[in-house]
Amino acid sequence: MQVHQLGDGVPEVAVVAGIHGDEPCGPRAVGRLLAAAPDVVRPVKLIVANEEALEAGVRYTEEDLNRAFPGDPNGDTHEAQLAHHLMSELEGCTVLALHSTQSTAEPFAVAETVDEIARAVVPHLSVTKLLETEELAEGRLIQHPHTIEVECGLQGSDEAAENGYRLVREFLAATGSLPTASPAALSPERAADGAFDGGANAASDGGTPAGTDAESAIEVFKLIDPVPKPPAGEYEVFVENFSAVRAGERFAAADGEEFTADTSFYPALMSPYGYADLFGYAANRVGVLDERRA
Repeated sequence: MQVHQLGDGVPEVAVVAGIHGDEPCGPRAVGRLLAAAPDVVRPVKLIVANEEALEAGVRYTEEDLNRAFPGDPNGDTHEAQLAHHLMSELEGCTVLALHSTQSTAEPFAVAETVDEIARAVVPHLSVTKLLETEELAEGRLIQHPHTIEVECGLQGSDEAAENGYRLVREFLAATGSLPTASPAALSPERAADGAFDGGANAASDGGTPAGTDAESAIEVFKLIDPVPKPPAGEYEVFVENFSAVRAGERFAAADGEEFTADTSFYPALMSPYGYADLFGYAANRVGVLDERRA
């Protein structure tokens, strides 16, 4: 595990990349930020987690790291021990975790639930959708308090790496670590006025404008069930993620056998080969972000 820091002091903000070794967008974004070495208002911890899996170009070496949290220092697998050490590094931090997917090129945010951190950070990110995981988050880093995940785009693509870099800067601006999401000038004094003040300029770097208008533009979906797939040699998915599937509509196939929806749902993280034993997940659309207040 690589651990880097921008700025002096004890970081309360962290970015995690490389949880999965076949998702290079996050490590590329972190490397680009380290090379840029921006002046930060608050110190930031930058972590590249599963170096062994990244080197091998595989999702994990022994166990899916994003199903292994909170981990075990004496665990039987590399990832079980790594999960424990990563949790220790993240103690006391607000966290952005970078991922990529085979399901959609459009970036979106993921949170265990719409809490104060999601409401404060997500409007400053260049996303239009937020996915709640709740009880389906078992073993995932997203259960760590004050953690937001972003799916940056299609796995292995240059666009996902570019999106990841932009989203990192937007997150750091939203948390007051950068004065603005772009290199454009904004005084550190103004950013220091409030933890999330700097994110107001996220739109200058392609971000979503802050405030109620941004919140009303972000659709919120909630996972309800995994969608299993049977053993087969060839899989197909016929639907678009986050677009409604009606009861009776076909949504996927395995070796030519088609599957139709028993009830209407919204597909999320659904793709032919993204998961070994799932097509993805069924979700409900539950509103927009400014309606999901505690």
